[in-house]
Amino acid sequence: MDVRIGVTYSAREIELELADDADQGEVRGQVESALGGGPGAVLWLTDKRGRQVGVPADKIAYVDLGAAGSERRIGFAGV
Repeated sequence: MDVRIGVTYSAREIELELADDADQGEVRGQVESALGGGPGAVLWLTDKRGRQVGVPADKIAYVDLGAAGSERRIGFAGV
C-alpha cells in the first residue's frame, strides 16, 4: 500500500510503500488515533523495508492511502 503524507509548512510529501499485506483500515485507524492523540502525538508507520517513520500529528496536513502499485499519472495529456 502506498501512503503519502502532506506536512504543513513543507512543499514535499512523505511517501511510503507499506508491506503488501498492510490493511488499509488498520492504517486509517492509526492515522485517526494519532490525530486525536492530543499534543505531542506522533504517527508512526513502518515501510516494507522495515524503516520506521514518525510524523508529529499536529504537522499532518493530509494523508493519502492508495493501493500498492497504483498508477500515478505524471505529465501532460496529449493534444
